[in-house]
Amino acid sequence: SDDKFFFFLKKIQMIFQDPYNSLNPRMTVSGIISEPLDIHFPKMSRSQKDDKIADLLTRVGLEPDHRNRYPHQFSGGQRQRIGIARALSVEPDFIICDEAVSALDVSVQAQIINLLQDVQEEFKLTYLFIAHDLAVVEHISDFVLVMSKGKIVEQATADEIYANPQDPYTRKLLDAIPKMETINTAGIG
Repeated sequence: SDDKFFFFLKKIQMIFQDPYNSLNPRMTVSGIISEPLDIHFPKMSRSQKDDKIADLLTRVGLEPDHRNRYPHQFSGGQRQRIGIARALSVEPDFIICDEAVSALDVSVQAQIINLLQDVQEEFKLTYLFIAHDLAVVEHISDFVLVMSKGKIVEQATADEIYANPQDPYTRKLLDAIPKMETINTAGIG
């Protein structure tokens, strides 16, 4: 029924890959975060929404006074934080992170991954973390599904996948991860 589907939508949210195109450029941060609140909590007062938006912005590492700015006034990492706040606004149980850090530079990726882990713990969230960067997958995942050509070829805990991959495709993926080589500095200096 429509009621069950509507409830389902509230419990599942999404953080998109592209923080530049996933936020409406004509809406303020307040409007972006309050849109799901308007849909799922239509009886919430304006002051309650304002308080919730301020709290969410603080939790994701932004200032509450950023609420009146527009997406183009933020960096990619800040935009992704806005997307995270939007996803958290309706207190979901499950968040789909679709390549949520792939469009960010490495230092910002680390900050966003740490933020995702912090809010996962705080809100007791389950993530479906979709990624091609296996170093990121190893860092954030407890359980991993490896897909090839639309089919699951291997599934196991992250520790098992990285320590003892069973499928040839999984081994090939893991072998493609760049490795830091030890440089012999003896005699230099």
